[in-house]
Amino acid sequence: MWTRVGSWISGVGLRLLARTLRHEVSVDADASFYYGGERVDRIGCLNVEAWQADERSIVAQTDWETIMDAAIRLAAERGLDLHQEPEGLVLAGQGMCLRSGFQGMRGRISRGSVQRELLVKAARMKGLAGEPAVVDATAGLGEDSLLLAAAGFRVLMFERDPVIGALLADSVRLGKDDEGLSEVVGRMSLRLEDSVSGLRGLDFRPDVVLLDPMFPERTKSASVKKKFQLLHCLERPCEDETELLQAALAACPRKIVVKRPAKGPYLAGVRPDYSLSGKAIRYDVVVPQSRGDL
Repeated sequence: MWTRVGSWISGVGLRLLARTLRHEVSVDADASFYYGGERVDRIGCLNVEAWQADERSIVAQTDWETIMDAAIRLAAERGLDLHQEPEGLVLAGQGMCLRSGFQGMRGRISRGSVQRELLVKAARMKGLAGEPAVVDATAGLGEDSLLLAAAGFRVLMFERDPVIGALLADSVRLGKDDEGLSEVVGRMSLRLEDSVSGLRGLDFRPDVVLLDPMFPERTKSASVKKKFQLLHCLERPCEDETELLQAALAACPRKIVVKRPAKGPYLAGVRPDYSLSGKAIRYDVVVPQSRGDL
């Protein structure tokens, strides 16, 4: 199977990648990395066999080379190629290419633009001092988290897929090394684990929980951006929307923001307190303290 991902997977290639990324995985006060719910010096590896049996089964070790090896193998098993280039990680396949990094988001996170983002309006609350805390329970490539961080939120991201998690971790690395992005990315932290268990084990109360679970209708939509089509080879639709929503409620946030296609159904059939809608995207906002039906 190794021939499918090319000679880069040699021990030399992995060591080069490890040297490229290991300094980023070191934690600091502003941009911590977490693994298995614990703050660690290096991201642990994923047990590939356990992951395939149960996507929430994660075995924490201390070898970034191994987590990259797992991500490469899983990408290859889906007919994709995950590899390192000088500019960052690249996921390629089906005639498409997806690169790590937040460079394409610069225009949207400028001070004059980010406050007009529908997501920021949905997450915003009055009367909160300092930096409100957000948990992005379905982080994906981290673009929504970046918008919220640019708006002044401190964001903890959860990502369960090892391939997407590797791309996201590399985007954070690149952002921290970019003078124009480092301040914003410094408000973003990453945990490589399933958010259902992660939300239930938080040691703080978030102000906002953001949910953006994939569901089947989106995979067939002609409006899906081309760069996200590769992710559909990796990401699976939410299997239990009620479980995800209940986990978000267990974290006791002041509000839950659910990202939906404009004409998509409510998450778990729960009608929100209010919604903000754009042409393609709708944000449903649930305020737990105002309801007695949850």
